[in-house]
Amino acid sequence: MLNVSRYKIIAIGKIKKKWIQTGIEMYLKRLPGLQVIEIKDSTQIKEEYTIKGILKKNEALVILNENGQSFSSKLLARKLLNFNNQNITFVIGGATGLSQSLNNFAILQLSLSPLTFPHEIARLLLIEQLYRAKTITQGSPYHKE
Repeated sequence: MLNVSRYKIIAIGKIKKKWIQTGIEMYLKRLPGLQVIEIKDSTQIKEEYTIKGILKKNEALVILNENGQSFSSKLLARKLLNFNNQNITFVIGGATGLSQSLNNFAILQLSLSPLTFPHEIARLLLIEQLYRAKTITQGSPYHKE
């Protein structure tokens, strides 16, 4: 089973749309232990410095990136299980994306879709997919075939 307390999300920018915040709050209630850290939208270099300052040595970095690997929900759940007990930090960039050196530093670049989304929607989608991955590993009926 997936242990979401090992996961952290670093997101650049604040959620401004109430309906997105409501959706995020709903999934966060279902994912106790999932930590979400918002950092101020700035330059790529400043954002990289802040992100690296938040990362701990035992955390694997997963970057959300439109050019990253795409997985089905079931394959993503399996991929997350394959990290065993490693702590994972997901990073969602702002409008200008993340620096190339931060992308290169990541152990995985993940794409939620070939479509481009505002960072607020990407955050909601990521949190929902983490919840879905948890339910898949628990055998819950939330994820329908």
